[in-house]
Amino acid sequence: MLVALSIRDIVLIDELDLELTAGLNVLTGETGAGKSILLDALGLATGRRADKSLVRHGQERGTATAAFEVDGSHPALEILKTHGIHAEASGGRFDVILRRVQSLDGRTRAFVNDEPVGVNLLKSLGAALVEVHGQHDERGLLNASSHRALLDAFGRLGGQADKVALCYREFSQAQESLEKARAGIAEARAQVDYLTHVLEELRTLDPQEDEEEALAARRTLMMHSEQIASELSRTLEDLTGSKGVLSTLPKSQRRLEKLREKAGDSLDAALAAIDRLLAEGDEARDELTRALREIEFNPAELEQSEERLFALRAAARKHNVRPGDLAALMVSFEARLRQAQAGEEELDKLEARVGETRAAFLKEAEALSKAREKAALALDKSVAKELAPLKLEKATFKTHVTRLADDRVGEHGLDNVAFLISTNPGVPLGPMVAVASGGELARFILALKVSLAAQGSASTLIFDEVDQGVGGAVADAVGERLSRLAEGEQVLVVTHSPQVAARGDMHWRIQKSSAVKKGGATFTRVTGLTEDERREEIARMLSGAEITQEARAAAEKLIGSRR
Repeated sequence: MLVALSIRDIVLIDELDLELTAGLNVLTGETGAGKSILLDALGLATGRRADKSLVRHGQERGTATAAFEVDGSHPALEILKTHGIHAEASGGRFDVILRRVQSLDGRTRAFVNDEPVGVNLLKSLGAALVEVHGQHDERGLLNASSHRALLDAFGRLGGQADKVALCYREFSQAQESLEKARAGIAEARAQVDYLTHVLEELRTLDPQEDEEEALAARRTLMMHSEQIASELSRTLEDLTGSKGVLSTLPKSQRRLEKLREKAGDSLDAALAAIDRLLAEGDEARDELTRALREIEFNPAELEQSEERLFALRAAARKHNVRPGDLAALMVSFEARLRQAQAGEEELDKLEARVGETRAAFLKEAEALSKAREKAALALDKSVAKELAPLKLEKATFKTHVTRLADDRVGEHGLDNVAFLISTNPGVPLGPMVAVASGGELARFILALKVSLAAQGSASTLIFDEVDQGVGGAVADAVGERLSRLAEGEQVLVVTHSPQVAARGDMHWRIQKSSAVKKGGATFTRVTGLTEDERREEIARMLSGAEITQEARAAAEKLIGSRR
C-alpha cells in the first residue's frame, strides 16, 4: 500500500509530506482547492505522463516521491528482481520507493529505491502498485488489453489459462520444428543432383583418413631410394663382407674357445659378449637386407603414388577442405543425400506432431472459451446488481467474448474480451470510455471493481470524483461500495459527497492558503483531520459556506451511522 507521499514544488504545493493508512482514505475540499494536484503528483511519481507545467512558478524543478510497503508475493518485487534493484525488508514487508524529478526544461529523472531508472520501469512498477479509476483513467479497467485477464481472474480460470498457454507453446514449437525440417529438406532436394555427382566422384576416389600423409612420406622415400639403397649396400658390405665383422668375428671366437681350458673362466665373459654381438649382428644384417628390398626403386610405384597424391589434393581444393577431411566430407554428403531421399518420412512424423499439439491446444482453448462465456454471464449479472443503486438502472453492462482471427490466436487462447456498456435502452453497446460521461464512467468502474473484488488489483486503488453528479442515496451507495473495497485494499477517494466522506478511515482536507512571508503567494495545503475537524468538514460539505448547528448535527449523525 501507499504509506507516504512527499511533494516538493509541484504546481501550488511547495512542500507536503503525507503519511497514509490502510482502509479508506478520503480527500475533500472546495472546488479549485487543488485536489487534482495530489493525483498529478502521484502520477508523476508512478510513471504517468509528465509536463514542465507541473513545476511550481519560480522554481527550477519539482519532485514527487511515493513510498509503498508490499508483502513478499507482490508482483512489484519480481519487477525489481528482474532489474537487479534491492528492496529493504522489515517484518515481512518490503519498501518500494518511487521518485521522479520534473525540470522546468521538460526533462525528467526517475529513481527506484534511490537507484536511477528509466521511465518505462517506473511506469511498470506504478501500474503494479496503483490503479487510478476515473474519467481520465488510462491503465486500469478502461484498458481493453486487461479485460481478458480480469475475466479469467473473476472466473478463477487461471489454471485453465495456464494449460492453454502451455499447449500453445508446444504447438508453436512443433510448427517451428516442421518449418525448419521443410526448409532443410527443400534445400537438400535442390542439391540432389549436385550431391549425387559429388558422391560419385568421392566414392570413386575413395579417400582414406590420413592417406595423404602416408603417400607423401612414401613418395619422399622413393624419390631418394637410389641414394639410400647405395648407402645401405655399403653398410651391409661392411657388416657381412670378407673383412666384415660377421665374417671375421667367428674366427676370433673359435680361437678363444681353444684357449678356454687353459685360461680357466677368465674368458667366459668375453665369449658371452661375442655371442651377443654375433646375434645382434645377424639381426642387423636381416633388417638391412629387408630395408634394401623395400626401398628398391620402382618408377611405376612412384608414378602411381604421385598421381594418387595429386588427385587427393585436387579434390581437397575443390571442396575447400584438407585432404585428410575428404573421408568425413563424403560421409557428410551421404547423410545429406539420405535426408533428401528420406525427407518425406521425417516430414510425416513432424506433421503428425503438429496435428497432435494443435488438436490438444484447440481442445483446451475451446474448453477455456466456454468457461469464459459462463464467467462473462456471471460477471454481467454481478455488475448489473451494482448499477441500480449507483443511479445507472437504465444502463447495461456486457462482457463481450468474441473469437479472434486465426492469426491472432496465441497463448491467451481463442478469445477477445471487452467490457462494453450502454447508458440507455436502445443505445448500442460500446467501450466504456467512449459511451459514458465522466460521472457515469467512474460509477461503472466502481460497479465493475466491486464485482471483481480483489481480482487483478494493485495494492492501492484511487477513485477520482466517483460520486460526480450524484447525491443522497446514490452517494451513500457509492460510499458503501468504496468502504467494501477498502476492507481488502487501500482506497483513496477524491470526493465532494459528505456521504462518501463519512465512511472514511482517514480524512484529509485540501485547501488553498496565502503565505504572507512568501509575498502573498497561494499554496495548496493538505491537513489530516481530527474527529472534531472531520465533523466540521462534513458539516461544511452539507451546508456550504456557513456552517450551522443543524449541519453539525447532521454531520455527527452521518458519521455515527457509518460506523
